[in-house]
Amino acid sequence: MQIPGHPRVEIVVPVKNEEHDLGPNIRRLREFLDTAFPFPAEVCIADNGSTDATYEIGTLLAAELPGVRVVRLEQSGRGRALKQVWSASTAEVLAYMDVDLSTNLNALLPLVAPLLAGHSDVAIGTRLAKSSRVVRRPKREFISRSYNLLLRATLNAHFSDAQCGFKAIRADVARELLPLVEDTSWFFDTELLVLAEQAGLRIHEVPVDWVDDLDSRVAIAKTVGEDLRGIARLMHNRVDLEAIRQKYGRPRILDPRTALAARVLRFCAVGVLSTAAYALLYLVLRQGMPAQVANLLALLITAVGNTALNRRITFGVRGIEGRWRHHLRGLVTFGIGWSLTAASLWLLHAMYDGVSAPHQAVEITVLTIANLAATVVRFSLFQAWVFDDDAPTLPAFEPPAVLENTRSN
Repeated sequence: MQIPGHPRVEIVVPVKNEEHDLGPNIRRLREFLDTAFPFPAEVCIADNGSTDATYEIGTLLAAELPGVRVVRLEQSGRGRALKQVWSASTAEVLAYMDVDLSTNLNALLPLVAPLLAGHSDVAIGTRLAKSSRVVRRPKREFISRSYNLLLRATLNAHFSDAQCGFKAIRADVARELLPLVEDTSWFFDTELLVLAEQAGLRIHEVPVDWVDDLDSRVAIAKTVGEDLRGIARLMHNRVDLEAIRQKYGRPRILDPRTALAARVLRFCAVGVLSTAAYALLYLVLRQGMPAQVANLLALLITAVGNTALNRRITFGVRGIEGRWRHHLRGLVTFGIGWSLTAASLWLLHAMYDGVSAPHQAVEITVLTIANLAATVVRFSLFQAWVFDDDAPTLPAFEPPAVLENTRSN
């Protein structure tokens, strides 16, 4: 049961114009905490900029339900609300969840237990683990997976799901990290996790059951733009995290930009060798076969060697474990590279309109340029997927069976 004034866990529910969902879902959350959650917990409704009756309903809920309080912020922004409430909280562990309760509440204990035990510093729900059971629209699934792959490719992030609305952090860690987080909106989650990972803090992931809210009012285009600007800012800005690293005794992690630059250099060196080998093979094969066939065979042969060299030299993967999986994924990137070069070759020959054939030197020049474009795509896939066995899989989303909200994790 709740011990008044001494919650071990505080759960913040950020809301804006949620007058219809707020009452039923806060009651449901409070009932779960009182009957099925073993630690004293408080719920804080963080109203940020509502223009409907959300705050008034929150005030009534706080008066009706022990262990529920409400905070009013005049400015909107989920990150702003979390930062203000978390900074003033006296609880040991600070959590938040979306008001629609899309995540099964049975995942709450696995989320906060490692933090209360001191085993981990931050905990997140993930919808992209193999054991997660998720129901959501293909468009949102595609955007989510693409976003997390982008974080891996640009910021060398290793957490699997940056934007699931189900997270927790130890209060002492939050006091160190929150002043460093600049974003006050949807990118807040990502920035907090990136800084935590760069500081060497332990991030615990909990596979969750999750059902999409069909009434979601997130402006996807606006949010994507803000996220891209946030990623660019984190890539450009250097945040001093050494004090946090020293305080919590975590090993130093190579600055992601330095690590990325070193990896890019190794990748480029392998790419130069592969491109030279490709050009020589193409010239040899072109003597006895059509251009498209020569291009396909040259790319296929060099793709196998390129994957093997990048596996060992660029990404430091040793041993036979995962070798065939890496090569199969490498062939997917080969397919993308081949489609780019094949299309460029087709366009080149189309320009001559069958009257004459382009000189082989022109063919080599066009194919080399196309290969350079394919290289950028290939590196991103190598970084985010091919050699990252914990990364979410690329195949298209297949909607699972509809879940019951009472299913436990």
